[in-house]
Amino acid sequence: MTGPDDLPTGPAGDGPDDGRPADDGAGPVGRPAGASSDGSGPVEVLDCRGQRCPLPVIALARRLPELPVGTVLRVLADDPAAAVDIPAWCRMRAQEFVTTTPDGPGYEVRRTH
Repeated sequence: MTGPDDLPTGPAGDGPDDGRPADDGAGPVGRPAGASSDGSGPVEVLDCRGQRCPLPVIALARRLPELPVGTVLRVLADDPAAAVDIPAWCRMRAQEFVTTTPDGPGYEVRRTH
């Protein structure tokens, strides 16, 4: 039987001392990223680059309810289907689709309820 202290940590500087890997920024991790494109407030970023339909929309649907009403979530998604799927999901769920941003590309969604 092994415990958390038995996990390999790799070479020095690879990750935290508790054996967990360092967050390299890859994957669907929400994190603050400054102000929204429309200047209305803070933005969380959900990195879904490299994921194919329907995974970016599923990640959006899971993350948005965890955020306070009024928060903007920028979904970074390079799947061409996201350009159609994310605005459509917003209409179906009565959430505000704010804008498309060129970085990533990104799709900004404001939680309305």
